[in-house]
Amino acid sequence: MLKLGTLVMLAAAATLAACGGTPDARVAVPRADVMQQQRISYNTVALRSVSLPTYAASDEIYIAGLDGVISPGAGLLWADEPGRALTLELTRYLAQITGARVASEPWPFLERPQAEVELRIEEMLAHADGTFRLSGQYFVAPENGRDRANLFALVVPIGGTFSAQDIAAARGAAMRQLAGEIAAKGLR
Repeated sequence: MLKLGTLVMLAAAATLAACGGTPDARVAVPRADVMQQQRISYNTVALRSVSLPTYAASDEIYIAGLDGVISPGAGLLWADEPGRALTLELTRYLAQITGARVASEPWPFLERPQAEVELRIEEMLAHADGTFRLSGQYFVAPENGRDRANLFALVVPIGGTFSAQDIAAARGAAMRQLAGEIAAKGLR
């Protein structure tokens, strides 16, 4: 559970940021190599742009308090537009996990992809209880074969002191887990 002192520090930082004295800080999600390997049924996979809820599409990093209220965190911003960043992140992880040629829309190759993946995120949020939650649904539409639709709900602990870097690392870990799940359940 998040300590009261950390919540007070986040609130104080938000107040100081609102005073205009300190510029907003941009936080990048750290890259990490994946260890998981998964054979899939397709050599080429297209990833459509990721769909996000309004708060998650914002540059601001949002945190759900213990009371369930979702608020922006202390003048912290994602380093890249979240929809674009998540699409590129998932593309990279799927390529690393599967060894397939994976690209996001618009499809850059002359030959059509053998399968398309669409991701609709319902929740992408750091919680004051020290967890990062990512949930929603993904769809796989192959050129030949049966379509798939699966729900997902991932919970990743936010390590460290609940800093912006800790939240970003948890988001990255959740996206790696999701890429592994899509490869294992959706693209086999």
